[in-house]
This record gives sequence, structure tokens and C-alpha cells, in this order.
Amino acid sequence: MTNPKVRVETADTEAAAWHARLGARNVSTGAIEDFFTWRAVPANAEAYRRVEKIWADTGKVADDPEIARALEAAMSRNTGAPRPGRVPRTLLGLAAVGAAAALAIGAWAWQQSRTVFATGVGEQRLVQLADGSSVRLDTASRIRVRFADDRRLVDLERGQALFTVAHDRDRPFIVDAGATQVTAIGTVFDVRRDGATVRVTLVAGAVDVTPEGEGRAVRRMAAGQQTRVTAGALVTDVVDVQAETGWTDGRIVFRDTPLRQAVSEVNRYLTAKIELDATSLDAVPVNGVFQDRGPRRLRLDGFAGGSTWKLLRVRTDPSA
Repeated sequence: MTNPKVRVETADTEAAAWHARLGARNVSTGAIEDFFTWRAVPANAEAYRRVEKIWADTGKVADDPEIARALEAAMSRNTGAPRPGRVPRTLLGLAAVGAAAALAIGAWAWQQSRTVFATGVGEQRLVQLADGSSVRLDTASRIRVRFADDRRLVDLERGQALFTVAHDRDRPFIVDAGATQVTAIGTVFDVRRDGATVRVTLVAGAVDVTPEGEGRAVRRMAAGQQTRVTAGALVTDVVDVQAETGWTDGRIVFRDTPLRQAVSEVNRYLTAKIELDATSLDAVPVNGVFQDRGPRRLRLDGFAGGSTWKLLRVRTDPSA
């Protein structure tokens, strides 16, 4: 008969391995299916929950400068490769985590790198989260993920992301975008940060949008709506969801968009930026579709003009 303690330690080790694997840059569908099969075993599910809790708990002390200095000192002393299942005692104590879980998770620096997912200019990335949710990151975007027993928290530090949330009544899914918080239980929604402005587009389900500030009025959104939050003020309108989320298919749709604004939007995806010198054209409306073909190429076919419409066709390929 297998020793119960050995079974627990094995589950913890496997849970930590899965935690690392699911956070890799490229995770296959097969790996995700294997994870759900593994997690179907109650002991494994409990072990994974312990790993998530340790991860969340360590994040709470990440910003403490004294802890950061002590951890850095501990890591610098640990110059040799640690033996499997061993980490420095000082690291364990200062991280305020249980020894068994820390053995499974590894060093502090590794934990911190595991919480962040990002894209460069012109890149997109699909991230599969451990709870079954997924996040598609748009160009130049960055998120930090922290899961705990009572909630699933994602900080959208910059850029734009489409969230497809797995239902979990006991753990609401919360996206923090600067001074705006979006709360969902099981739904699909898009969040974008533009400086101090946050834009939330609801594809399916329902979400609550809460701005920072006195009163913190909560706005319940319905599918097909978009809420803009600026300086604590909320404005909600009905929008074309397919156009607003076209970026997930490599398309940016312009409808009567001022040319200056359209150029700014396209430049989000380009390493070689477009410059619009003629200020007289700033307000010229653009209607068309921008096709994203990577960080150095684009194609924009559409129309620009007011009473007189002209075909607008723009291509840029710095490598040519």
C-alpha cells in the first residue's frame, strides 16, 4: 500500500510541474487536455489548489522592499543548482509559505516570472489559465495573474486582452485595469487600456464594471455593450461586437474613423510607425479594414473622404 504522505508529496510535485508547464509561452491543446485529466483526481485537484494559494500568497509580499532584499540575498547565496525538492531555508521563511509547497514550486524568482504574460509590438498570444479560462493578448500587452481560493485576479497592466472565463461561482474572475475593475463569473469580454481610459466590451454573459473613486458606482453590462471609463465616469453604448473584437482575427475595422485616429491605431501593431504630416487630413473619415500581417507589415484597404470619396490603400514593408 502506498504511503499517504508519499502520495501527497507526489501530487504536490506534479502540481508544481503542471503550474510551470501551463505558463509556458506555447501550450498545446493536448497538454491542456492532459492537465484536466490529471486534475480530475481529487488529490491532484487539491494539490493544485495548494500551489495556486502559495503563488497568490507570495504575490502579497512581493512589493515589500525588506523581503525583496532578503530574498535577493538568499538567492545570491544559493549560487549552486539546488537539489530536487530543496530551496534555501531563508527563502522559505521570508516568502511566508509552507515548506512542502515551497519545495514543489521552487525559487522566488521563478514564481515571479510565472505570474506575467506579455506580447511585443505586432504580436498576439493565447494564454490558457489553470482554471480553464483563456486570455488572448493583443499587441504590446501585459497581464499579471494571481489565483486564490476565493477569487481569480488578473491585472491588465497595459494593452488589450479578450477574456473567456470558465464558470466558478465560488471564485469570481476579476480584471483590474488601472482604476477600473471588471468582475465576471462565466463570460467573454474584452478590456483595453488607453492611458487613463479603459474600454470594456461584453461579447457574452454579464460583467460588473466598477470605477475607482468615491461612491464606486457599479455598472452591470449586457452582451453587445461597451463601457468607457474615464476619470471615474462611465459611458455605455451598444456596439458592433464583431468589429470591436476583430483584432482577434487580425482585423481592425474602421467606420468613419478620423484618419489621425486610424493611423494611431494601426501604429500599435507596427515597429516602423506611419507618420501623417498633413494635419489638414486629421479629421478625414476612414472606412476600411486593417489586416495585421506582423510587426513590420500591414495592409489597409478602405475609403477616405467626406463629400468626395477616394480609395485609400496603404502598405508598408520596411524589409522590402
